[in-house]
Amino acid sequence: MDTQFFDKNLKPAKDLVKFRKPVFSNESEAYKKAREDLMQQEIEFRRFETALAAQRRALPPGPVVAASYRFKDENGNSCSLKDLFGEHTTLVAYFWMYGPKRARPCPMCTNTLGSMNGNGNDIKQRTAFKVIGRSPIERQIAFALERGWQGLDFVECENDDFAKDLGFLNKDGTENPGIMVFKREGDEVRLFYMVEMPKEAADPGQDPRVSPDLGTLWNVLDLTPEGRGKDWYPKLSYS
Repeated sequence: MDTQFFDKNLKPAKDLVKFRKPVFSNESEAYKKAREDLMQQEIEFRRFETALAAQRRALPPGPVVAASYRFKDENGNSCSLKDLFGEHTTLVAYFWMYGPKRARPCPMCTNTLGSMNGNGNDIKQRTAFKVIGRSPIERQIAFALERGWQGLDFVECENDDFAKDLGFLNKDGTENPGIMVFKREGDEVRLFYMVEMPKEAADPGQDPRVSPDLGTLWNVLDLTPEGRGKDWYPKLSYS
């Protein structure tokens, strides 16, 4: 990574480890050393993530969105991509796998949106935030009510052009989820950032994913001795 995105005035991570205060005084020397080594790496990783976010924010202007994509909002009104910004100049959009032929939405998309819902109203203080799906808007809203989601705004693709052009709809009719950020400048809308992680870029035994991981589920499980597991995925219901 370009070193210009790192804060060169920060103290070395190894010098900050000395401020660690163990909760229990009877930890072994082996645990103490391993935990201090881990803490140093956690500080380094935090700084790397901070620099990565700065590098993302420094991206040059992205491609202009020339196509006239149309959507239907929760009131049934037809709207353009520019309309989705509302009063903001930035739009964060999540495309979820809930096509019109699916009986139920994708469980992983549902899990991701569940965690985003809790922060939805806060996110919308800083940027426009929309969930885009191919299912009729009535179905999307009905499922949101079923889950008790109140912080998310849904829109329906009026046709499949948006989903196809951005790679969310495959030729065989299957879907891919995705998160993207658009920037509006006057009447012009540009793609600022989009998660681009093809399956070929995935590490062995993992799904293709970026860092930081947007899924609260995985971040919590990463704290545990068992980790994420390799044969488990969330479900829509556990009853």
